[in-house]
Amino acid sequence: MKSITINGSKRETVGKSSTKALRNAGKVPCVVYGGEKPIHFSADELSFSKQVYTPDAHTVVIELENENKINAVIQDIQFHPVSEKILHIDFFEVFDDKEVKMIIPVKFEGNSPGVRLQGGILSKNKRKLFVKALPKNLPDFIKADISTLNLNDKITIEDLKDENYSFIHPDNMVVCQVKMSRASMSLETETEEEEGEEGEEGSTESESKSDASTESGEAKEEKKEDS
Repeated sequence: MKSITINGSKRETVGKSSTKALRNAGKVPCVVYGGEKPIHFSADELSFSKQVYTPDAHTVVIELENENKINAVIQDIQFHPVSEKILHIDFFEVFDDKEVKMIIPVKFEGNSPGVRLQGGILSKNKRKLFVKALPKNLPDFIKADISTLNLNDKITIEDLKDENYSFIHPDNMVVCQVKMSRASMSLETETEEEEGEEGEEGSTESESKSDASTESGEAKEEKKEDS
């Protein structure tokens, strides 16, 4: 998995006043958990653009002044409810010999015959999945091949299993499936109704012919009786 480097400064003081001053200066207060003790630092808000405002997943290398580099992943982000500016970020330090949990995006590849030829639509139930793995085995994305999916076929967690990482989801959880589109369902309903109408018309015509034949027979018998 690709890593992004964040250059920051260790915070000497914490609290509402110092946090407000940092935000006014265009910086984001952050905390790194997972080590011997939490590490408080701040970094320019712009330095998080490639990490936060992207569908891709990355690990982070935090470089602080006069400190060792820290390998980490984002654990939580707080945004302003109106401006959507980053208010705070929690990181979790990762180690080469310890598994870490991370959200990984799903990449759908291929051309489904159920969509292309059978009038279906691809329903993407899950666009991101929770994965557990050693840092070196974390994937950039989860590949979901839809090239063999026909109408009503689906891909579950069981179909995406990999020896390098595990999923924190049930094996039978649906990731995507090919469903019948509304247009196809409507067309199928209309066809069934037309077939029903044709059957009724045929039945009515048969009844009309039968009635006409009966009336003709009765008329002939009346003529015989008169003669």
